[in-house]
Amino acid sequence: MTGVWLRPQRPSRSGPPLHRDRIVTAAVELLDREGVGGLTMRRLAEHLDAGPTTLYWHVATKDDVVDLALDHIFGEVRLPDGSAGDAGSDRDWRVDVEGLLLDWRAAMLRHPWSAALLGRPMLGPNVLTRTEFLQAALQRSGLVEPDLGAATHALANYVIGSAVTLSSWQRLDAPEPREAARDHLATQRDRYPTLVDTGHLDDRDWEDTFRRGLTYLLDGLPTRT
Repeated sequence: MTGVWLRPQRPSRSGPPLHRDRIVTAAVELLDREGVGGLTMRRLAEHLDAGPTTLYWHVATKDDVVDLALDHIFGEVRLPDGSAGDAGSDRDWRVDVEGLLLDWRAAMLRHPWSAALLGRPMLGPNVLTRTEFLQAALQRSGLVEPDLGAATHALANYVIGSAVTLSSWQRLDAPEPREAARDHLATQRDRYPTLVDTGHLDDRDWEDTFRRGLTYLLDGLPTRT
């Protein structure tokens, strides 16, 4: 079975207006509120005040809906005005990379369900446009294959991993599980001294931690500028 991006979009049927953009907006609302487990085609149809048959005319499966929703939130990741993204651009590659990745992480944190789903093939226009922008910026630093592809994947995995970690930590609303984890670690300081000293399980300035790690990664790229 082909994915949603590889099939032609069906025209709207007669009756109440229902189109792909409206479906995707409603799906993101449900996902933000209830997570992937709370999204079903029936509940989405109810949220749209439409019948399941009408919904299935536009999207064939729940996977289609998820793919569309993921691409939709990638559209929230801003690109600089007038950014051509080509290798010959005189834009500062590092400014472009940092700006894109910071905004991408922020979008995933606004939609915590998204990060864990990014292992699926991503062929939507918003995803592809921003991935092309990232690789073109890295290419301007002087990277070529295989370093270019490795750098792209390393940076993407860092952003996704950061979003997954922070989203999971924030879901521990009650302080007790966090305190119990810290106490458990503290009682074994002789085995894990650096983890205790650095507050491995403490609340921290997650934004600063992410930016520092990103700086280390970008400083380590084998650029030729």
